[in-house]
Amino acid sequence: MMNQEQTVKGRGMARAAAMLCRDPVFQLYLDRRRRHKFDLTEQQLPDGTHNEQDARDWLVAACKIQSRAELDHNRQAEQTFRIIRNRFNRWKARNKEAS
Repeated sequence: MMNQEQTVKGRGMARAAAMLCRDPVFQLYLDRRRRHKFDLTEQQLPDGTHNEQDARDWLVAACKIQSRAELDHNRQAEQTFRIIRNRFNRWKARNKEAS
């Protein structure tokens, strides 16, 4: 039997993940990350390519989950999300012009 806390969607980490996916700077980070990873030019993958849905899809795949709501109950996924968020924050601090 699930208690009320377990049935509520969108608690702390899930909410943080949703806000991150809506952040245009995070979407830009994903553009630049993919360009770097796959050695693409800006013409091949311009800034502004990733949108909120792309960010969500990438995040759930990276965390190996089906829904961001799982971040509130899956410790491994939560840890992966924290690493992603920390890497993004370090990138953002180094790339002030992106903010």
